Amino acid sequence: MAWMCTFAKSESMDKGLSNFIRSIRLKPVSIDSFTELSENVYVLSFKRLHDFLPGQVVAITTGLSIAPRLYSICSGSEETEISVLFNEKPEGELTPRLAKLKIGDSIMVSAPFGAFLGDNFPAWWIASGTGIAPFRSMIHSGLGKNNTLIHGGRTLDSFYFSAEFEKLYSDRYIRCCSQESGEGVYNGRLTHWLKEQQSLPENTNFYLCGSSEMVVEVRDILLSKGIAFERIMSEIYF
Repeated sequence: MAWMCTFAKSESMDKGLSNFIRSIRLKPVSIDSFTELSENVYVLSFKRLHDFLPGQVVAITTGLSIAPRLYSICSGSEETEISVLFNEKPEGELTPRLAKLKIGDSIMVSAPFGAFLGDNFPAWWIASGTGIAPFRSMIHSGLGKNNTLIHGGRTLDSFYFSAEFEKLYSDRYIRCCSQESGEGVYNGRLTHWLKEQQSLPENTNFYLCGSSEMVVEVRDILLSKGIAFERIMSEIYF
């Protein structure tokens, strides 16, 4: 689940977001494909009913009695289907229901919206976990072919779509794994990798997508290394 916001959330912001989400108009669509990428992590796809910009989100729920949640689109803007990446949270209200869905089942979906938008200006894309979703949408939409992609995960199976990224980016695709080690993978958190960099590129934007803790910590690292605040864009998953 994702939402574009600043680097801190307040209780009033949470209430405002909740009220906004409940006001979104939803339409029923049928699931066209459903794939489990790793344990409790899934991609579901449905027919694209609206145009969208890479980086935008959709609100999804399984029924009007359950408040919708926001999910970044992970498919390309010219593809016939919209795909979203999500991880099942056993304590959650919605994701355990999403995880039980099958092809042909119906969900409620909003039109795409959001302002975490990619372009072809040079950038570093920095993601943790399922925060990789909007960057895959940007790539599938023809953006960011010369960018650097840094993806953090706890285990080796949490680097979703890695085969695609390796083929496109080669050594500009950096995987940082905090709990396991593997060939070609940095053994440690992505924040540690960033701290070890002696310098960062100039005239480059930095897009951050992941948990609030990751986004805030990475923001502070970038600022400490001389990156201007206005060059840092973020989307927080919660």
